[in-house]
Amino acid sequence: MRILLKILLFPVTLILTILLSICEFLTIFSSMLLSIIALIFFVLGLGSIILLRETKDGIYAIILAYLVSPYGIPMFAAWLIGKLQALNERLKNI
Repeated sequence: MRILLKILLFPVTLILTILLSICEFLTIFSSMLLSIIALIFFVLGLGSIILLRETKDGIYAIILAYLVSPYGIPMFAAWLIGKLQALNERLKNI
């Protein structure tokens, strides 16, 4: 019975493994690009606060910089990939 379940779950684990590899690559690559964009948003927000005296817009830009920084959305994506990897390992261990 267990071998039959492994045979049935093999395509699912194979597709999940390939999908996770692609998602890991995209997460690493996008994290590099988003770091540069986060720096630009932070500098624009800081410049807006200091030079233009637009505190509200500057704070919005700094919050946006935090969200696209490696500690915002990319960290959530990495957490989600980790959960999917754990699910994939559990399926492989059946």
